[in-house]
Amino acid sequence: MAKELIVLGGGESGVGAALLGQQKGFSVFVSDRGTIPERYQQTLREANIPFETGSHDEQRILQGALVVKSPGIPDEVPLVQALLAAGIPVISEIEFAGRYTDAFIIGITGSNGKTTTTRLTHHLLVSAGLDATMGGNVGLSFARQVATGKPAIYVLELSSFQLDGIDQFRPHIAMLLNITPDHLDRYAYRMENYIRSKFRILKNQRLGDQFLYNGDDPNILGALPVVSADGPTRVNINRSMIQDGLLNVGGQQFDLRNTALIGQHNAMNALFAIHTALALKVDPALIQAGLNTYINAPHRMEEVSEVNGVRFINDSKATNVDSVFYALQAMTQPTVWIVGGQDKGNDYSPLLPLVQQRVKAIVCLGVDNTKLRETFGKMVPQLVETSSAREAVATAGQLAVAGDTVLLSPACASFDLFKNYEDRGDQFRQAVLEYKQQYES
Repeated sequence: MAKELIVLGGGESGVGAALLGQQKGFSVFVSDRGTIPERYQQTLREANIPFETGSHDEQRILQGALVVKSPGIPDEVPLVQALLAAGIPVISEIEFAGRYTDAFIIGITGSNGKTTTTRLTHHLLVSAGLDATMGGNVGLSFARQVATGKPAIYVLELSSFQLDGIDQFRPHIAMLLNITPDHLDRYAYRMENYIRSKFRILKNQRLGDQFLYNGDDPNILGALPVVSADGPTRVNINRSMIQDGLLNVGGQQFDLRNTALIGQHNAMNALFAIHTALALKVDPALIQAGLNTYINAPHRMEEVSEVNGVRFINDSKATNVDSVFYALQAMTQPTVWIVGGQDKGNDYSPLLPLVQQRVKAIVCLGVDNTKLRETFGKMVPQLVETSSAREAVATAGQLAVAGDTVLLSPACASFDLFKNYEDRGDQFRQAVLEYKQQYES
C-alpha cells in the first residue's frame, strides 16, 4: 500500500508538492483550511488528487506518513504541533522537491532583492545558452518543476519560511543578499531567530560549494563566525566592487550604465548574479550581453514611460521603508515621490536625509495620509493628497518638469485603495500611458 503524503495548503507550493508526490508513488491528500483557488482545484481534479477546502480533517491528516506544509503556516499552529508530537515528519515543499533531483541548485535568500537577483541570475544563464529554470518563491514551485522536467540548473528564490522546513536540501551556490527586520511576528519578535532562519540556506553545503554573502551587512557579519570553516567557500560581495556603474567581479569589469538595473541595490544584486554566472563558466561577454537585455519584473523599479522629458517609474512592490530607501537612493534626478497606502507601523526616519536631498514634491496615495503629512510635510515645498492612481499620476505630472522623475514607491501596503501591490502598480502603469496619450494628442 502506498504511503500517504499529506499536503497542508493548496496554493502553488502545495499543488506542486502534491503532483510530485503522486508521481513518486505516494497516496496524496491536500488539505487547506482556507479557500483553494479554482485554478488549483482544477489541477488537482485533473490529476485525481483528493482535497478538502475550508477545513482540516485532523483524523485523516494524523494518519499520514509525511506532511509537506505550506510556508505560510507557522510551526506553532496546533495541527502542526499535533503532527510533530505524533512523530510525523513535517517538511517544506523545497525540502520535498530537493529529494528528487540531482540537478545543480542555486538558492537565493535575503530580506530584499530576492526576486530581482533570481530573475537576473536565471536570465544571465539562459541567455548564455545554459539549461536553467527558475522557481521557488517566484514563478512555478520547485516541486512542480521537478515533477515536469529535468533541467541541469535550478535557480530558486527562497524565503525564510521555506528554509525553516528543510532538512537535507542543499544548494550548490547559496546567496544571502541582506538581512533587515521582516516577518518578526513569525520569529517571536527576536531578530536573532530571523537571522538564524536565513542562515539555514547553508545548513547542508559542503566543501566545493559556494556561499555568497553581503559583506557590508552587519546582521550577516555578526552571524558569520558561526559558519563552519570547513564548509563551503565563502565569497564576500560588497560595495567596494561598484564604481560609478562599473562592477568588478573575478578580475572582469561589467557595465550597468545602459541597463535597467538602476541604483546601488540593483548593482549589489547584479554582483551576486554575475559571480554565479562566472562560477558556471559563462563567458564575460555573454554576461554583459545578458545584463544589457535584462528587463525588470513588473512593479520593481519598472520604467513605465517618459512624458515630456519626465520619467515615470513603477516601484509598487516597495511596501516597506527599507525598499523605498534603496529606490530613493537610486534617484539621480529631482524626484516627485508617490507614497502612501496602509501604514504598517512604519518608521520613516531612515528616509529623511534622502527626501531632503532628492525629493522636490510628494504625492500621497492613500486613504489616511496623516503620518506622511506629519513626517514630510515641512520637508518639501509641496505635498498633495490623492485617492486614485489616475489622480496621483496627473498631479505628479503637473509638479514635475523635464529632467525630473516621478517615482511610485509607496512604503505601505496597498489594501486601502487597491486589491494588492500588483493592482496598484497596474493602475499606475495604465494611468501613465493614458496621461502620455493625452499629452501627445
